[in-house]
Amino acid sequence: MLSFSTPRFLRIVWFSALYDLVVTAPFATPWTFELNRVQLSALNQALGGPVLPAFGPVQMLFALLMGSLVLVWSVLRLRGPTVQFGRYDGAARLLFSLWMAWAWTQGGLPVLALFLLPELGWAAVQLWPVRER
Repeated sequence: MLSFSTPRFLRIVWFSALYDLVVTAPFATPWTFELNRVQLSALNQALGGPVLPAFGPVQMLFALLMGSLVLVWSVLRLRGPTVQFGRYDGAARLLFSLWMAWAWTQGGLPVLALFLLPELGWAAVQLWPVRER
């Protein structure tokens, strides 16, 4: 069976963390989140979906908590990627993907595909077998 060498797998973990840092940073502050929400709404409309609603304080809080948590998790993996971190990240991405797919079925939000497909890809490679050196 095909497998990744440990050094290659650790590079994958590192690059997945870099991806998360770039994609999630706009979700970490109220100001960047609102700018990002407006852009995502326009993109969702361009893809045939509805306007994304404005967020109230509670919805904004949960988005900011998610953004902050993923940023910290990203920095941890950037500073010291491990096979264990890759496995946990792969599992987390499956959960994120499950809830994105659920939201997609509930609201017809085509913009979610732009997040869902990379999540599934990163999950697959981080759950792929790793051989010892």
